Amino acid sequence: MAALDWTQCPAVESVPGKVSGAWVFKNTRLPVATVIENLEDLSVEEVMEQFDVTREQIGAVLEFVAESLQFPPVSPDPIVVVDARPL
Repeated sequence: MAALDWTQCPAVESVPGKVSGAWVFKNTRLPVATVIENLEDLSVEEVMEQFDVTREQIGAVLEFVAESLQFPPVSPDPIVVVDARPL
Protein backbone atom coordinates (compact mmCIF):
# COMPACT_ATOMS: atom_id res chain seq x y z
CA MET A 1 0.00 0.00 0.00
CA ALA A 2 1.34 3.44 -0.91
CA ALA A 3 2.02 5.96 1.82
CA LEU A 4 -0.50 8.76 2.18
CA ASP A 5 0.59 12.31 1.42
CA TRP A 6 -0.27 13.82 4.79
CA THR A 7 0.78 17.27 3.57
CA GLN A 8 -2.62 17.29 1.82
CA CYS A 9 -4.57 16.83 5.08
CA PRO A 10 -5.38 20.23 6.65
CA ALA A 11 -6.10 18.69 10.08
CA VAL A 12 -2.52 17.57 10.73
CA GLU A 13 1.00 18.94 10.82
CA SER A 14 4.57 17.71 11.07
CA VAL A 15 6.95 20.03 12.84
CA PRO A 16 10.65 19.15 13.10
CA GLY A 17 11.52 18.72 16.77
CA LYS A 18 7.88 18.24 17.80
CA VAL A 19 7.20 14.56 18.55
CA SER A 20 10.22 13.75 16.34
CA GLY A 21 8.49 15.21 13.30
CA ALA A 22 5.61 12.70 13.43
CA TRP A 23 2.30 13.69 11.89
CA VAL A 24 0.21 15.10 14.73
CA PHE A 25 -3.18 16.76 14.98
CA LYS A 26 -2.67 20.51 14.42
CA ASN A 27 -1.72 22.45 17.53
CA THR A 28 -1.29 19.24 19.56
CA ARG A 29 1.40 16.69 20.29
CA LEU A 30 -0.97 13.79 19.58
CA PRO A 31 0.28 11.56 16.75
CA VAL A 32 -2.32 10.68 14.14
CA ALA A 33 -1.02 7.10 14.20
CA THR A 34 -1.92 6.79 17.89
CA VAL A 35 -5.56 7.63 17.23
CA ILE A 36 -5.82 5.40 14.17
CA GLU A 37 -4.26 2.46 16.03
CA ASN A 38 -6.62 2.90 18.97
CA LEU A 39 -9.70 3.08 16.74
CA GLU A 40 -9.13 -0.62 16.11
CA ASP A 41 -10.17 -1.40 19.68
CA LEU A 42 -11.96 1.71 20.96
CA SER A 43 -15.01 3.67 19.87
CA VAL A 44 -14.62 7.25 18.64
CA GLU A 45 -16.08 8.45 21.95
CA GLU A 46 -13.53 6.43 23.94
CA VAL A 47 -10.67 7.78 21.82
CA MET A 48 -11.98 11.32 22.32
CA GLU A 49 -12.01 10.85 26.09
CA GLN A 50 -8.69 9.07 26.36
CA PHE A 51 -6.68 11.34 24.05
CA ASP A 52 -8.44 14.72 24.34
CA VAL A 53 -9.16 14.93 20.62
CA THR A 54 -12.39 16.18 19.06
CA ARG A 55 -14.83 14.33 16.86
CA GLU A 56 -14.10 16.90 14.15
CA GLN A 57 -10.35 16.17 14.28
CA ILE A 58 -10.91 12.42 14.06
CA GLY A 59 -13.48 12.88 11.31
CA ALA A 60 -11.14 15.09 9.25
CA VAL A 61 -8.36 12.50 9.36
CA LEU A 62 -10.66 9.57 8.59
CA GLU A 63 -12.24 11.51 5.71
CA PHE A 64 -8.77 12.24 4.31
CA VAL A 65 -7.82 8.56 4.51
CA ALA A 66 -11.09 7.49 2.89
CA GLU A 67 -10.73 10.00 0.06
CA SER A 68 -7.12 8.93 -0.51
CA LEU A 69 -8.23 5.32 -0.95
CA GLN A 70 -10.66 6.24 -3.74
CA PHE A 71 -7.86 6.83 -6.21
CA PRO A 72 -5.42 4.16 -7.35
CA PRO A 73 -1.81 4.93 -6.49
CA VAL A 74 0.20 6.54 -9.23
CA SER A 75 2.79 4.07 -10.44
CA PRO A 76 6.03 5.12 -11.99
CA ASP A 77 6.49 4.65 -15.71
CA PRO A 78 7.33 1.06 -16.57
CA ILE A 79 10.97 0.26 -17.07
CA VAL A 80 11.78 -0.39 -20.69
CA VAL A 81 14.77 -2.63 -21.32
CA VAL A 82 16.56 -1.91 -24.55
CA ASP A 83 18.88 -4.43 -26.14
CA ALA A 84 21.94 -2.38 -27.02
CA ARG A 85 23.79 -5.19 -28.81
CA PRO A 86 24.68 -4.50 -32.45
CA LEU A 87 22.57 -6.30 -35.03
